[in-house]
Amino acid sequence: MMSAAPESVWGVGAELGEGPVWVERDRALWFVDIKRQKIHRFDPASGAKRSWDSPEQIGFLLPASRGGFVAGLQSGLHHFSEQSGAFSLLASVEGDLPGNRINDGVVDPFGRLWFGTMDNSEEAPTGRFYRLNDGRVGDAGLPAVTITNGPAVSPDGRILYHVDTLAGLIHACDIAEDGSLGASRPFVRIDGKDGFPDGPTVDAEGCVWIGLYFGWEARRYSPAGELIDRIRFPTSNITKVAFGGEDLRTLYATSAQQGLKPQDLADQPEAGNLFAVRVDVPGTPGALISL
Repeated sequence: MMSAAPESVWGVGAELGEGPVWVERDRALWFVDIKRQKIHRFDPASGAKRSWDSPEQIGFLLPASRGGFVAGLQSGLHHFSEQSGAFSLLASVEGDLPGNRINDGVVDPFGRLWFGTMDNSEEAPTGRFYRLNDGRVGDAGLPAVTITNGPAVSPDGRILYHVDTLAGLIHACDIAEDGSLGASRPFVRIDGKDGFPDGPTVDAEGCVWIGLYFGWEARRYSPAGELIDRIRFPTSNITKVAFGGEDLRTLYATSAQQGLKPQDLADQPEAGNLFAVRVDVPGTPGALISL
């Protein structure tokens, strides 16, 4: 099946829009532009739009239980205050790998932050996945890859989905009660001619949505890995989707201009924008990072 057509709700023109997250406490959609070092907030009720500068490339921004956000900057995890715009270092990550940066992340139902790093030049297999639990960062124990994406977590917090973007693979592994991971198993392989799997998220039925970079769409896969829905966009680089709105049935999607040639940009005037589309199955309420 094919869902309804998406609408551009913010012509932000991001170079590399990423990390959309619905924040219930202020009923707004937050996302970042990694390369332009920006944080964006969109209020769908009023249409209000606001942006902040980041001191470094920023891969994600996720709400913390103490207030504010945890931001995945190139140098590590930082606390961000939307009131002051200030950043404060929480934990350095991969200080011995200056060519790496933090890319994507998710909070599981137990308040643990899972996130990945990647080679900023997108060439070397130096990206790894990590877990922040009780204020401590630890290696998640997954194999190193060039571009990590996700992770995403099942509604019950028992399955972790992680993406090897250049290989076109989405993997799944079980999460034990102590947060340790079982062996990874293939979940979905995406043919390179269809684009590259970027950021994933999971809906209330446990289905995995994935944005396709250079693929013009977002796809929905069943828990068994079957393709059951897709949404076509007016631009090729769809980076990640997130559920939002009062009923969590608005699917927001970030996109990117990065990698597009001048003629591509002329043909895709909405490249880099924030999109929204209504879907039948909602997402799940987002958790706060225990911090």
